[in-house]
Amino acid sequence: MRTETSDEALAEAAGQGDRAAFATLLDRHYDRLFRLCWRLTGSEATAEDLAQDICLKLPRALRSFRREARFTTWLYRIALNAVRDDARKAVTRAKALEGLAREPVAPPDDGEVKSRWLNQAMSRLKPDLAETVALIVGEELTQAEAAEALGIAPGSVAWRMSEAKKALKILAAEDGI
Repeated sequence: MRTETSDEALAEAAGQGDRAAFATLLDRHYDRLFRLCWRLTGSEATAEDLAQDICLKLPRALRSFRREARFTTWLYRIALNAVRDDARKAVTRAKALEGLAREPVAPPDDGEVKSRWLNQAMSRLKPDLAETVALIVGEELTQAEAAEALGIAPGSVAWRMSEAKKALKILAAEDGI
C-alpha cells in the first residue's frame, strides 16, 4: 500500500532543491493558485500572470516554509500578498494613465452573466472583504482556515463575510440585479 507524500514534506524537500518535489507541488496546487488569483482580480490574464510569477518565486520562498501552518494555508498567504502587491502596482499605473475612464459594469441577464457580475462586483468590494469571500466561497475554506490564511481571528472572518454580503446586496441593487 503506497501512501502519498504530504504537501508539507514535499515543500520541505523542494525548499532544499528537490526538483521532483517542486514539480509535484506545482502539479497539485497550480489550479488552486490560479483560481484564487482569478477570483481576487476578476481577470483571467492577470490571474495567469500572477500564478506564473508566484511559481517562479516559489523555490526561494519554500526555503522559508516552516510547517507552522499547512502548506495550502501558507500558499494562500503567498497568493494574497502577490494579489495585493499587484493591486498596488495597478494603482500606480492608473495614476500614470490618469484621464482614462474605468469601464462600467454591465448588469447581468442570465446565470452565466450573473456569475461574471459577481466576480466583477467582488472587485468593487474592499480588498479585505473580497479576499475573505474568495477564500470562504471560492476556495471553500472554513472560517478557521481562512482566518489562518489571512492572519486574523475567526470572528473577524465572520464579520467580514457579513459586511461583504451587505455590500454585495447594495451593489446588486445599484446594478439592477
